[in-house]
Amino acid sequence: MPNSHAPARNVFYVSDGTGITAETLGQSLLTQFEGLPTHTTRMPFVDSVEKAHECVARINAAHAQSGLRPIVFNTLVDAATSQVVRASNALVLDLFQTFIEPLERELGLKSTHTIGRSHSATKNQAEYTNRIEAINFSLAHDDGQSDKNLAQADVILIGVSRSGKTPTSLYLALTFGLRCANYPLIPEDFERDQLPSTLLPWRSKLFGLTIQPERLAEIRHERRPNSRYAALDNCRMEVAAAEAMMRREGIRWLSSTTKSIEEIATTVMQEIKLERRVF
Repeated sequence: MPNSHAPARNVFYVSDGTGITAETLGQSLLTQFEGLPTHTTRMPFVDSVEKAHECVARINAAHAQSGLRPIVFNTLVDAATSQVVRASNALVLDLFQTFIEPLERELGLKSTHTIGRSHSATKNQAEYTNRIEAINFSLAHDDGQSDKNLAQADVILIGVSRSGKTPTSLYLALTFGLRCANYPLIPEDFERDQLPSTLLPWRSKLFGLTIQPERLAEIRHERRPNSRYAALDNCRMEVAAAEAMMRREGIRWLSSTTKSIEEIATTVMQEIKLERRVF
């Protein structure tokens, strides 16, 4: 829980690219300090010494205003640009220096020190295409909109409405380049007491999501307040019926109630034995 006594720290993510790598690594480290309040600023495309000096001015201004040294996560590849940032009035954690130099020593090779290499569109054209096609596939097969080309799906998520299928599908597509369809289990399926017929040929690709009825009712109430759809007794009925069906059909499943999208996606990949197609 947030620590009301700890002063907020300014955190800067400085990169010559998008800043996503710096932010991902930085946030992973900061989560180890529970309750630390932060004010975060991402500073992407710092690809010149002039831009580095502009960064330093903002970092130093934050230091002067708060009286506390900002924390800077730096993934600048260019040595001259990175040196400018390291001279700021801050704790500067140079992530490239931390990892690249030991790797150079271990491998006996020199890094190319090429800016933006991991995000090169021309270098990774196939991966870029795979990612776009996966996103388009997941959008076209969201919420049971289409049953065409399910043979191309890497995984098909099933579960009651609002159990987390759509965000998980899109995360799998965007992050890993996987083609993910998702189908809602609806009262008609429970009345028939069987899976939708269009899913039966693809049983090995099915993975189920469930959710605590109380949480489901909260989510549905935001979408359709005071409706039968959102009523707690209806949510309990649907969740119980969906879980019973998945058990009977031998479908692997997990509860999304307390899980992050990242945790859900990783579990799906592990259980279905999927490998990422993009980096």
